[in-house]
Amino acid sequence: MLKLYCFRLEKVILFIGLFLFSSGYAQNQTITNDSFWETVEGQPIYSQGGGIFQFRDSQSGSLKYYWYGVHYAEAETYRDDPSVTLERNHFKGVTCYTSTDLVNWTFEKHVLTPEAVDYDSNPTWLGRMGVAYVAEIDQYALFIQHGKNVMIALADSPLGDFKVHRHIDMTGRIGTPNTGDQTVFTDPDTDKSYLVYSYGQGRNKIYVSEIGVRDGKVDLLDLTEIFRGASREGNCMFKYKDKYYMAASNIYGWDGSLVYYLVADDVRGPYKPTNEMLIMPGSEQDYAHVSQTGFFYTLKGSEEETVLFCGDRWAEFAGNGLGYNQWVPLSFKEDVPHFNSLHAWNLDEQTGNWTVAKTNNYVKNGSFEADRRHIPSNNKPVQEQLLGWHTEIIKGNKIATNDPSSPVLNYFNTREDRKQVVGEKSLNISDDIPFERRITQEISSTEFVDLPDGNYSLSAKIKNNSRFEQLKLYASSGGQTFEIHLNTEHPEWTPVTLESVNVRDGKVTIGIYAQGKAGASAQIDDVRLEMGAVRR
Repeated sequence: MLKLYCFRLEKVILFIGLFLFSSGYAQNQTITNDSFWETVEGQPIYSQGGGIFQFRDSQSGSLKYYWYGVHYAEAETYRDDPSVTLERNHFKGVTCYTSTDLVNWTFEKHVLTPEAVDYDSNPTWLGRMGVAYVAEIDQYALFIQHGKNVMIALADSPLGDFKVHRHIDMTGRIGTPNTGDQTVFTDPDTDKSYLVYSYGQGRNKIYVSEIGVRDGKVDLLDLTEIFRGASREGNCMFKYKDKYYMAASNIYGWDGSLVYYLVADDVRGPYKPTNEMLIMPGSEQDYAHVSQTGFFYTLKGSEEETVLFCGDRWAEFAGNGLGYNQWVPLSFKEDVPHFNSLHAWNLDEQTGNWTVAKTNNYVKNGSFEADRRHIPSNNKPVQEQLLGWHTEIIKGNKIATNDPSSPVLNYFNTREDRKQVVGEKSLNISDDIPFERRITQEISSTEFVDLPDGNYSLSAKIKNNSRFEQLKLYASSGGQTFEIHLNTEHPEWTPVTLESVNVRDGKVTIGIYAQGKAGASAQIDDVRLEMGAVRR
């Protein structure tokens, strides 16, 4: 009887395990940014400049999430060796990944191939794309920038294969043959799809056009200018609580940017404030977690409606860290969206609820990659301080954007440096006269993200010479200061960790204090504040 009981118990446990795995509960529900993502099969995810759409599986009939994006050869190269920033882009195809929970993704195939666009004979830019279901012809239409035109490719299934349908020269519509940046937005309440795009030169105008069929061809049925003002790119749209949000980034090339937005009650506007985009609160400290506006997805769960900001980090072309996709949840106060810059967070696709993961790094711009230039900078953007950080000069040359004697606050890492630390830049502490300074970041609970009380570890990597009288990494909270002295010379990058930082009252100040002789030099990178056990 005991053997029979054990056998039955094992069968019950196996059944429960299989049920949980197949329903997704046994899978990891944590989204971790600042990393190269993988599929559930452990294969690299290569998906840039695309979007997520929900279609029915042609075989099961059930709804699935389809994530489309472009696979560039350089994404593979940089993933293998992120110590080199690359200059070119070579199209390897449009990838399609599917999911039932928006966290765990399965690679399906390249749904648009180089052969389909004759890439070998015309190796031009392809990117900024999305897919719309066109009910009139029961076809799926892929819109993608192809050289100086908008290309439309069609397929019978969301899994392709997509074949070129036509190219649209936009000159007669907006005055330039190409769009600036573009995305496809599908209204979750009407199922109508739209192309959201900017003027091809200067990108100071943004348009929305409904996608449909005209004269037997898939086309843009109308044209509504919804913005005319400062140059913007990364144009994309989302809907939340019956309001439409138009979002975009600065014209910063491959680099990260502030998030800008407008709001309207109708997809065609009018968008407010008129021709004056607002900065999304929370995106300022690290330029949208070192990314650009890529696309959004509005998840209508059983308990919450949650908007996912899906940022593109063009790391292979900007050298600004690890990972190509940076996803965070937005929070709202009335109709104002707030950007939650999180390193790691949990998503429950069924309820729409999200929480901060225990593995979250609470430091903003901890790898110093958000800053585009040497800081202080007198060029776009004019900037005196590092994003997210404050440098207080107690003694030494003062910080100024137009004074050649000003200390430079960041260091451009060499290729050898980048084999040890993340990205092109690190914090720089040096001066050509004796100096004393303090570099700090205030971290505290916000209206939407708590900094729980408890024990944390503060870690970083450091490289410094021997000319410091004092150099320390510290954290202050609840009237206590925790510190580790680093005066000893570290000629090579060295990990340092301050353990058991006791955070109280939901706030902590982290920082570096330096007192050095003329010529003292230190670089610090990859600063992390994490709750619980120290990573080894």
